[in-house]
Amino acid sequence: MKEPGPEAAGTRTRTRTRRAILSAAASALGRDYHATLADIADAAGVGRTTLHRYFADRTTLINAAIEDSIAAIDESVAGAAIDQGSPIEAMRRLVTAMVAVGDRLVFLFGDPRVLEGRGAAATPEPLDDPVITLIKRGQAEGVFDPDVTPTWIQRVLWSLVYTGYQGADACGLARHGIVSAVIRTLENGIHTPTPEHHHT
Repeated sequence: MKEPGPEAAGTRTRTRTRRAILSAAASALGRDYHATLADIADAAGVGRTTLHRYFADRTTLINAAIEDSIAAIDESVAGAAIDQGSPIEAMRRLVTAMVAVGDRLVFLFGDPRVLEGRGAAATPEPLDDPVITLIKRGQAEGVFDPDVTPTWIQRVLWSLVYTGYQGADACGLARHGIVSAVIRTLENGIHTPTPEHHHT
């Protein structure tokens, strides 16, 4: 097999570096919107000069990180194949996929300033349709509570994932326990009540 030439290797390195910068930007800005370019460069393991070669200024970097985060969330959820299998199993895969990109969710939705200035049409609402479709399917099959709206269940899901990811340390929850804690809390809240769950 022919070895890739220096040009292909250089392109791969540039792509890796750009991804590292965007991932570090989402993570750093999600924790602190005032994170500086120097903070982001440090988090990405690159120098300020390298960062500036990829992104001329903070605004350009934030906009690129927004687009990259939307793509990362969409890709993670697409991999969860939430249109397949039982609604409960699909919802568990969805939670796992969302927690895997929790830093991107915190970055996008944790501080309103991140999406400020983007018109309503450009404001991302990732996953709305497939998630609502999954919830409606679960309600139709009698496994998710039909007495609350799909939008309510969706917002509870977002809130739990967001809180779990951002507040794990404050809640005394280990990072590896976020998925199971979110699933447990969500399922105990959205499953169709059974007679034994009714209190007299």
